[in-house]
Amino acid sequence: MTSVAIGGTFDILHDGHKALLKKAYTLGDVIIGLVSDEMARRKARVSNTYDTRKKTVSAYIKALTGTNPVIVALDDPYGPALKQKFDYIVVSPDTFRTAQEINTLRSQRGLPSIKIICVDFVLAQDGQPISSTRIHRGEIDDHGLLL
Repeated sequence: MTSVAIGGTFDILHDGHKALLKKAYTLGDVIIGLVSDEMARRKARVSNTYDTRKKTVSAYIKALTGTNPVIVALDDPYGPALKQKFDYIVVSPDTFRTAQEINTLRSQRGLPSIKIICVDFVLAQDGQPISSTRIHRGEIDDHGLLL
């Protein structure tokens, strides 16, 4: 079976995250790397705990696919992508460079590269990308509608 990696913080699950997750699930069996609380604390603003974010992502995937997702904690930007076999890694333009780094590190370890699938940003009503940061600031909602 085709294996797919995707990772993120998924602090406030918004339409941009959903587009990434939907794409990943069209490609094969997905492993979701979810940023740990420790790693999330290094980010500018994360409001939800790992457990809360995991429950939200799990509920979304269960509703989308009828299956329970495989979710692993990420304590670094690479997670299992440096060790496990993956056919695809699904990223946004923001995380494309990390996927390239993963392939460089895999090559150094004698592992085959992973095909990178970059999903364009989902744009808000104002034409700018939807992001958890913008939602935290009160600029937009999780669907990109201006507040």
